[in-house]
Amino acid sequence: MEQPIGVIDSGIGGLTVAKEIMRQLPHEKILYLGDTARCPYGPRTGEEVKKFTWQLTNFLLSKNIKMLVIACNTATAVALEEIRQELSIPVLGVIYPGAISALKVTENYKIGVIGTEGTIKSKAYEIALRSINGSVSVSGLACPKFVPLVESGEYDGPVARRVVAETLATLTNKELDTLILGCTHYPLLESIIKKTMGNAVKVISSGEETAREVSSILYYKGLLTNNSTIPEHEYYTTGSSRIFSRIASQWLGKKMLNVQTVRIESKTESLL
Repeated sequence: MEQPIGVIDSGIGGLTVAKEIMRQLPHEKILYLGDTARCPYGPRTGEEVKKFTWQLTNFLLSKNIKMLVIACNTATAVALEEIRQELSIPVLGVIYPGAISALKVTENYKIGVIGTEGTIKSKAYEIALRSINGSVSVSGLACPKFVPLVESGEYDGPVARRVVAETLATLTNKELDTLILGCTHYPLLESIIKKTMGNAVKVISSGEETAREVSSILYYKGLLTNNSTIPEHEYYTTGSSRIFSRIASQWLGKKMLNVQTVRIESKTESLL
């Protein structure tokens, strides 16, 4: 199947998932759409998040994708089930894969989850973790300052170190042995988060397990590409293509990216 895989996110954070899909499935083409103009989704109402997620989804459906990955934890918590029921193509979120990854490595079953206000309020990770293992202890913490740090590109400096240390202070006495990065933006802060939490805490992001799920689903449904070349991925943003390209190039390790700014509306989309 030569159709591309669609990946949507509230901003650039979903690139952490897209990067892992590229690594595990190098011949699959990816269409990435980040809603940077309306990021972050965490403080928004569930109704808004669902509306925005459907707009992003419909844009990529118009590009004839064969699978949709909702690489935003807030959108996954709010809209995954509805979109999955409505679409005929496979739809995958990032919360369940993240929960599986954490349960694979925890030893004392005391797991922390950091995420946006929307994700933490939904208790989506707690529900997912306890659906697999009912005895797990889950400590959730909203980190509303993290996404703006990443979206601004200020995720590796003294300001980021101070914000992360101050935000995570309440988790350092919880006897956690595993911490889930419950937002796909947070892996860009992973090195600082690891230093703050200490060597005894394993830090988990959902990208690797999500990519593994993508591979399994495509194989099972006979949708894997027959292409033997490395494709040129396409990147769309609702905000500044220049800022998106700068951060994405740095994170993905690629100098030239095909980035276009698009206007997302209720029923129509247009290139700016």
